[in-house]
Amino acid sequence: MAVSISVVLLLVVLAAVFLRSGGLKLSHAVVCALLGFFLASTSMAATIQEGLNATAGVVGSLNP
Repeated sequence: MAVSISVVLLLVVLAAVFLRSGGLKLSHAVVCALLGFFLASTSMAATIQEGLNATAGVVGSLNP
């Protein structure tokens, strides 16, 4: 568990640096994909899913 959280934090930092640099290369996309896979295996996955579902519900209820 501690190792996966450390990897997730490292990948979050790397993804933030890549996004701030302005260019997203293939290596950056791989890091972002790995971040998603590692994040999905943590205990934060359920909270993130609930937040995304709530956001989708709010956006879906908006009238143009």
